[in-house]
Amino acid sequence: MCCGVSHNDTVALQPSRRPPSALPSPQVTTREPAIWSRNFRYYFTGRSAGLLSWAMLPVAVAAGLLSGGYGLDTAGYAMAFLVGPFAGLVLFGGVLADRFTARRMMIAADLANLAAHVLLALLFFYGIDHLWQLYTVLAMAGTANAMFQPGASSTVPLVARDVQGANGVLRTAEALTGLGGPALAGALVGFGATGWVMVLAAVAYGTSAICLLALRLGVVPAPPAGESLWRNLAVGWQEFRSRAWLWGVIAIWMFFAVLSWGPQLSVAAGVIVPEHGATAFGLLNCALGAGTVAGGLLAIRYKPARPLAAGAVAMLAYPLYPLGIVLGWPVWLLAAAQVAVGAGIGVWGVMWATSVQTQVPGEVLNRVHAYEVAGSVGMYPIGSALAGPAVGAFGTDRVLLVGVVVALLTAVALLAARPIRTLGRVPARA
Repeated sequence: MCCGVSHNDTVALQPSRRPPSALPSPQVTTREPAIWSRNFRYYFTGRSAGLLSWAMLPVAVAAGLLSGGYGLDTAGYAMAFLVGPFAGLVLFGGVLADRFTARRMMIAADLANLAAHVLLALLFFYGIDHLWQLYTVLAMAGTANAMFQPGASSTVPLVARDVQGANGVLRTAEALTGLGGPALAGALVGFGATGWVMVLAAVAYGTSAICLLALRLGVVPAPPAGESLWRNLAVGWQEFRSRAWLWGVIAIWMFFAVLSWGPQLSVAAGVIVPEHGATAFGLLNCALGAGTVAGGLLAIRYKPARPLAAGAVAMLAYPLYPLGIVLGWPVWLLAAAQVAVGAGIGVWGVMWATSVQTQVPGEVLNRVHAYEVAGSVGMYPIGSALAGPAVGAFGTDRVLLVGVVVALLTAVALLAARPIRTLGRVPARA
């Protein structure tokens, strides 16, 4: 989400304003479109296929296990084996992507995911004899995604001259696959076809690998030869913490993830489902996805001089949904609030991704992005896990109101921090 959601420093440094020459040079001719170049078309197709597969997997596994007679604890352990390796290994994914090039790592990750989903298909077709088999394959898929994710960000400046516009297109695709993937997986599982979900996902990962192989990127920036893996990791950390706007956002987002973003889904479900039913809760999440699509489309055209400041203003919409739950709004009004929240998230996500991709040198971008993902996404499970105990101790309304206040303070803090507020936009290459 942050840093999208979706998704940072200790010294009050001025934001690094690198000239356009500091950007990785996209290997496109000036006669090609700023966004829809040959390279970007291949990248968009492959990335959309991978996002669809990733969106289907949690729903297919959880629903497949429950419909197969396994308990909630088994489904929970399965999700832990899927997400745990991603959170723990994404930093090394950034180092390896810089050492061996992002495209090679992403193709290898797609092939590993293809193999993992073939194995998952066999397990669901023929039955799971031992749960450790399922957990091992899910850990394999989570590891593959940790190896893929850093390169997914650093490749964008290489395939499109209009980096913000490209991020807007990709954010829109992510929102659409986030809507369609779970629905498709749920429908197939409902027909007893969990194995076929995995086959479809394997085909999608194969498509992604082929599209990435077709890219023509030319020479890609890389760290100096001969440096150890730990040295590469240390350099990435130095680059990360040398940019006040970068670590500042992540530091703020960590509090937001624990106290607002993380608890919200389960706490909202505990209110909406008993009062309005599971269908209403599903529709509210669809409204969030629709809003994210709208925000992504808006961000393709809207190019403010100070992107992070504009994204922070968009995030002021975030408290509307939890506040509406506390105030007892009807479902239609909560849906309108979710559309506004999704639009804000979509705009923020594009502004953030574009700032990172255009302000950080290409030879360290994968590692810096890995630190960003680890810092922002890594705190979400903590907030989610604390939701239940917090509701038991303080009550639903108080937990939601804390989330409202923290979300407001998050936007205010982003705007109050000078390195974040004043960070300028790097214009698209001519």
